[in-house]
Amino acid sequence: MQSNKIPKLIQLWVTPRLPSEHIFISPEKRPQDFVNFIKVYFRKWAIHPIKRRIAKYYLLYLQKYFGLIVIAITGSAGKTTTKEMLASILKLKGNTVYSYANIDPVYNIPSTILRCTPRTKYLILEMGIEFPGEMDFYLWLAKPKIGVITNIYKTHTLFLGSEKNIVKEKGKLIMFLGEGDVAILNSENSYLREVGDKCKARVVWFGAKGIIKAESIITSKQLNTLFNLNLNKNKLVIHLLTLGRQFIYDALAAASVAYALDIIPELIKRGLEDFQKPEHRMNLIKLKSGALVMDDSYNNNPQAAKEAIETFISIAKNKKKVIVFGDMLELGKYEKEAHRQIGKILSKIGLDYLIAVGPASKTLIEQIGKGVWVKKFNEVKPLLEPKLQRDTVVLIKGSRSVGLDRVVSDII
Repeated sequence: MQSNKIPKLIQLWVTPRLPSEHIFISPEKRPQDFVNFIKVYFRKWAIHPIKRRIAKYYLLYLQKYFGLIVIAITGSAGKTTTKEMLASILKLKGNTVYSYANIDPVYNIPSTILRCTPRTKYLILEMGIEFPGEMDFYLWLAKPKIGVITNIYKTHTLFLGSEKNIVKEKGKLIMFLGEGDVAILNSENSYLREVGDKCKARVVWFGAKGIIKAESIITSKQLNTLFNLNLNKNKLVIHLLTLGRQFIYDALAAASVAYALDIIPELIKRGLEDFQKPEHRMNLIKLKSGALVMDDSYNNNPQAAKEAIETFISIAKNKKKVIVFGDMLELGKYEKEAHRQIGKILSKIGLDYLIAVGPASKTLIEQIGKGVWVKKFNEVKPLLEPKLQRDTVVLIKGSRSVGLDRVVSDII
């Protein structure tokens, strides 16, 4: 077979569009030999074509003959938490299947579809994207009736280039929806306002300018979150077993989907309050030494970092403040400025000690003038352990591939 025909066959069976040749720009993503190249590139984009085709048509079959409702969630942050919160609500109403956490959607979406049965009432798919054209593949594979964009921030700009390009790519989900479908959008994001104004679907807005909003937010003595959920004139008191305002927005997005599906308020309240947050997302750990560790090591981007620091300040107050901060990755041309902005914030909060992890985070030490920089996560433990004293609060924040979740495992 002529080699120039192979890409066309792959394109036919796997996806409407292959990834950019520049997907290995980021050093940590670069395979070091042919075997790993096959694992990263070929397995991700050219294996299991039959499975994907089967999943695509099986889903259409379930939607047409059994009324399966498909909900797709994307956004720069909060996708997984929103998905888990929504699943916690919808499981109370009917059989619900949803994406596993921490698995590439290229594998995850077909596998999740194939877990459905004719009894399944709701299917929730997380559609995280990194590359231009990636959303096209997901929408080729699954045809959602409800689309959610949690927010738009500067993430994955290494491959997508700018916030406008992020909006364009993620916005494809909303523009795909037709009349009779529902778009769930964050009312506080100007980019999403533009997307909402152009789409054909009915839009349910959440946030300060939406019909689904949070009021009277307080942090309890148990470091949980209490707030009033305004559900288009219905008010519910919600007790979330989470800490941080970012979780409130995730709860609003999940509640908005439930509202659009006519789920009764009592089930929305119960589902949100039953929610158990995934690992490494602002988990609080009290050590034997008396130190309190805030484990937020799952992911890192400029907005998520600011939110984590804000929550950290509200808890630490008069206690000793220690932060382990790992690189914010895949920011491309925004990387240096993004880290500089975080350094500016950290310089004003009365930080007692900082451990910066990774090449990009070195600028934090230069700005603050205290603490230490290390290249890799395995250098953190001996530096951090002496600081784990009584009346100390430690925030551990970093992108997943930096490995700070392993630091948490080492110290607890």
